[in-house]
Amino acid sequence: MKVEDFYFDLPEELIAQHPLEKRDSSRLLVLDKKTGEINHQHFGDLPDFLKKGDVLVLNDTRVIPARLLGVKEDTEGKIEFLLLNRKMLDTYECLAKPGKRARKGAKFIFGEGLLTAEVVDVLENGNRIVKFSYDGVFEEILDRLGEMPLPPYIKEKLEDRERYQTVYSREEGSAAAPTAGLHFTKELLDKLQSMGVQTAFLTLHVGLGTFRPVKVESVENHDMHEEFYSLDAKNAEIINNAKNEGRRIISVGTTSTRTLETIADEKGFVREASGYTKIFIYPGYRFKCVDCLITNFHLPESTLIMLVSALAGQENVMRAYRTAVKEKYRFFSFGDSMLIKE
Repeated sequence: MKVEDFYFDLPEELIAQHPLEKRDSSRLLVLDKKTGEINHQHFGDLPDFLKKGDVLVLNDTRVIPARLLGVKEDTEGKIEFLLLNRKMLDTYECLAKPGKRARKGAKFIFGEGLLTAEVVDVLENGNRIVKFSYDGVFEEILDRLGEMPLPPYIKEKLEDRERYQTVYSREEGSAAAPTAGLHFTKELLDKLQSMGVQTAFLTLHVGLGTFRPVKVESVENHDMHEEFYSLDAKNAEIINNAKNEGRRIISVGTTSTRTLETIADEKGFVREASGYTKIFIYPGYRFKCVDCLITNFHLPESTLIMLVSALAGQENVMRAYRTAVKEKYRFFSFGDSMLIKE
């Protein structure tokens, strides 16, 4: 299967640069995965497509202000670290720019000494293992010094950090938001709950690898990035009870989908679990747990559009994307949404 099969032409002006004033006022393209039928709605209309007993599975990860700007201790040359994942209490795997300044043993200063760092290792992929030193609580210092690591295609500054968080975010650790969940408001979630729609929560800390382009020609040759996930026993039970009774599992986002499909057994049942997943879902994959999906519109030739195509069919998805371009939907992190239903 060729990566170019997932290409579509996207005008730059359709890449959303900022969130809408009201989260659930975004548009919603509804795609029937069996018939390919397309309907145009708004996200606030989501209750019209859900029913009592459905289970919405939400990723409760919270984005940390993972972009640190500092200077090299001896030369005062500028450095940028992007925190990717925590290895130990004070040690992170990071992206470093420029890399030539971040050799093993190099030391850096942030916030006039409020935070210092030393590169303790350089990995084969070019990422750095960095040990931080500070007085106090690291998360509080990061909140003061760090910037939100917005995707590279967003050029405008985000005035309100909370707009790059879901309203149910709780577990800190992501370098990027699970953007399908950005459309939900507390009021909409309350309305769905009053209808009898259940919610289950899991955690997948989104890494910057989600924006990494696929550089191979054949889909099967792509090396998927690794991300940490966890699901507790209480939420596993909610999902399993629904599966047992034939009720729909509606995954909110590709991150929730990857977690569920990593944990699920062949019959679609899940268990309490945590670990790292490199699951790569593309057409030909047989879904075990997820029935429906709420997701944003993704980059051409990305692993995310491949996952969506695996669930709804490549032909259906590419036609839906061409329709979304024609109808001037907003794309990517702050863009509009799609519901893949059955």
